[in-house]
Amino acid sequence: MNRQFSDVMLGSIELFCLSAELESFTAAAATAGLTPAAVSRAVARLEERLQVRLFVRTTRKIRLTDGGRAYFDQCRQALNQLTEAERELTGKQAEPAGVLRISVPTPLGHYRVLPLLPAFRARYPKVQVDVQISNRNIDFIADGFDLAIRARAQPDSGLVARKLMDAELVVVATPAYLERAGTPQTLEDLAQHECVGFVLPSSGQTIPWIFRRDGADVDVPTEGSYSCNEDVLALVTLARAGAGLVQIYRFTVEDALKTGALVEVLQTYGGRTRPFSVIYPGGRHMPLRVRVFIDFLVDELGHL
Repeated sequence: MNRQFSDVMLGSIELFCLSAELESFTAAAATAGLTPAAVSRAVARLEERLQVRLFVRTTRKIRLTDGGRAYFDQCRQALNQLTEAERELTGKQAEPAGVLRISVPTPLGHYRVLPLLPAFRARYPKVQVDVQISNRNIDFIADGFDLAIRARAQPDSGLVARKLMDAELVVVATPAYLERAGTPQTLEDLAQHECVGFVLPSSGQTIPWIFRRDGADVDVPTEGSYSCNEDVLALVTLARAGAGLVQIYRFTVEDALKTGALVEVLQTYGGRTRPFSVIYPGGRHMPLRVRVFIDFLVDELGHL
């Protein structure tokens, strides 16, 4: 294997990343124990090698160009992986540590994952957890996430998916709405009801409701005066306000069903589920904090 980087060039990459983080050659030089001129020369070597301008320089500060930002994101990821690998090999990270960045969809986040985090940190107190609650697909490299949990398959073949749980779907409404509009008895009855739809952010299309009839899976397009996007839990809020029927994960309305605030309908057509999986980039070193968190999630959610 031929060497791609000399020791000098690897050092230049480290100084480039340090300068980008601090937005200053002078600050990077002080941190590294070098002169500002030495740091500037290191960055110039990189720019000459890449034939790309990495920084826009002014008399007071520096800022990354678009190309510089993309290169910085990749280099920072690579340097972090090298640091993690060295720590594990030398035994310096016998205990998981560092910042864990995760992206979790709203329903599973609020009702399943967030309540588990104090127990996880009690077990691994040196891990700090940074959570993004979002239903949108993410770019792991550009956005800097370690893992994500999603309910739908990801088109990126470079991602690894590990299943966590199957979430059952139910159709619910308030007693007042059902008294006013009637209780649907068949799937065809849905055409006569206010059905609150959810628009999938990735496609802009309203998700059809899914059922099981006579042992076969059935997808039913629905219509209504309300639709939501981004936050699935908005469906629950509208249902509780009497807006109409909604199809939602059972775990989000369990308490409301127990108290009678919401009523389940069309039970004979129930049983359909959507799988939630934890996804992460494949083919790269996995920090210990990420590995133990995935195992923790599987242990806690795998039986649900």
